[in-house]
Amino acid sequence: MGLLKTALASSMLLAGNAAALDPIIMKGTKFFYENGTQFFMKGVAYQQDTSAAGSTSEQTNKYIDPLSDEKKCARDVPLLAALGTNVIRTYAIDPKADHTACMKLLSDHGIYVISDLSEPALSINRDSPAWNVDLFDRYKGVIDNLGEFDNTLGFFAGNEVSNNASNTQASAFVKAAVRDSKNHIASKGGRWMGVGYAANDDAAIRHNLADYFNCGNSSESIDYFGYNIYSWCGKSSFTESGFDTQVDFFKNYSVPVFFAEYGCNTVDGADGRLWDDTTALYSDEMTGVFSGGIVYMYFQEANDYGLVELDGDEVTTMKNYEVLSSKIESVAPSSTAMDAYQPTNSAQSCPEVNDAWKAAENLPPTPNRDLCECMYKSLTCQPSKSLDVEDYGDIFDYVCANDADACASIKSDVPSGIYGPYLGCNATQQLGAVLDAYYKNQNSASTACDFKGAAKINSSPSTDSTCDTLMEAASASAEFAATATGGSASATSSGNPASVVRMERFMTIGDFAVGVYMLIATGVGAAMVML
Repeated sequence: MGLLKTALASSMLLAGNAAALDPIIMKGTKFFYENGTQFFMKGVAYQQDTSAAGSTSEQTNKYIDPLSDEKKCARDVPLLAALGTNVIRTYAIDPKADHTACMKLLSDHGIYVISDLSEPALSINRDSPAWNVDLFDRYKGVIDNLGEFDNTLGFFAGNEVSNNASNTQASAFVKAAVRDSKNHIASKGGRWMGVGYAANDDAAIRHNLADYFNCGNSSESIDYFGYNIYSWCGKSSFTESGFDTQVDFFKNYSVPVFFAEYGCNTVDGADGRLWDDTTALYSDEMTGVFSGGIVYMYFQEANDYGLVELDGDEVTTMKNYEVLSSKIESVAPSSTAMDAYQPTNSAQSCPEVNDAWKAAENLPPTPNRDLCECMYKSLTCQPSKSLDVEDYGDIFDYVCANDADACASIKSDVPSGIYGPYLGCNATQQLGAVLDAYYKNQNSASTACDFKGAAKINSSPSTDSTCDTLMEAASASAEFAATATGGSASATSSGNPASVVRMERFMTIGDFAVGVYMLIATGVGAAMVML
């Protein structure tokens, strides 16, 4: 407990003398304080009860916001500061909660925050990806909430969403989230806050993935790349761990790179960690390319990656906390002055679309709630209000199989980079767009807007000049995308429309089957990682 007492005493001294932290800024491949001193992350992942990233079974939609409980922050922040921490990573915060007390405690101790924008119930699902109005509202909420604090460094738009060659298409939706989150930050007219991506270390896709998020227009590409890497295990080395390979690959990257998670525990668990990888990370072999890293993780849980143990509300530091503290204290990374630094690296080329990489450079559209509401109000044929969401799937299936043009407005063809203008709308609005197009393509026959009561005629469709302008612009943009990629706006994508995942057929009505479907319109993609 001596270390805890020392940490608490130090925290009181720091809190008494602390001023507001200078925001971190980015230049080229490096981070800097506003005074021009280079900033290296000495971070810790700080969140209890993390859940599996991208899982589609037995998912929990609950999480503990680590920045909304002042008492817990007062308990933990001194220990983080005593460890030499200057940044924490959170995986899910409540955008409606008050984070003032915790953010001030962190600021008083010289600690910045980088936070994932998603949460378990609202994130991009790698198996059924979407980027829609509900997700975008969630992301904007987190940005607006944490953006009030000078010690918010930035955000992650996704965490290990594409984690192998089978789900690379999901990266297009994450990159669209990067683009829209960056534009939202810019629209506020305030200081710089970055938006990046945190990737796993999968040899089959890691180079294509890193290139994809860095390529193209800078307004669409990441501000920094976080690497979740666990290759240095036990008594290893710079070359045996493959750290040398990572340095060689990222030496030509055009934005900052850092370890978004690290700390292998495969040799004797959490307390067996020697933290020699920490020494290497801040050595001259790596600091020219990497901007430090974030240790996984603060709390000891079932996955055995902790630095401290909890017993009720009492916290006790573990052996590997003390080892890490000594290693962090001994590092002295070589730095570069901002004024003397002239970036020379250029953005990467976008990877070729093939069997190994299936995400084209053209991205899904920006979700626009006003556009979606305008579109839905203008429809002559709409879903019946009594229709259950679980029954949408086979209606989509039937219409798109029999009239491909009717589904063009919600199209998602990631390898071709062709997307319908209403892809970002919610499931009811998407179904309305499909039903209305089908109805009109059937010469407005009354039987074409029925589906045994699943659809109905809207007797008073409405629109105005503002709505007309929004819909015309959205359609024009979609037509341009189809033309630019050499595709056809009316061609169907493979599988069902966006975010519809078949569960099972259970009954038949008329000449089409109505099945039990689960619409994963938001999905759980990359909230947190249980390792």
